[in-house]
Amino acid sequence: MGKERTKVNADRQRQRYNREFKLEAVRFLELGQKPAAQLALELGIHRNLLYKWQKDLQGKAGQAFPGQGRKPRHQQSEFARLRAELRKVAKSVTS
Repeated sequence: MGKERTKVNADRQRQRYNREFKLEAVRFLELGQKPAAQLALELGIHRNLLYKWQKDLQGKAGQAFPGQGRKPRHQQSEFARLRAELRKVAKSVTS
């Protein structure tokens, strides 16, 4: 149906930042004591990510950075939990 896609670096994991980190980073950006490029370098993130977080925070106010959207394990449906467990086992078998 479509083209198969392969990851360039399959072992690389996406970096995730918690809500507090994002809020502090945006606060530092808005203080304006350091240029965005220097602030991003010190935080170990890309400069455009700072601006994206700032835009998200301004646009959504209290609803910004809601989290992963994944329910805690005890709230997941049995089907979703088993599917995740199967994926984990299948991955360990192929490794």
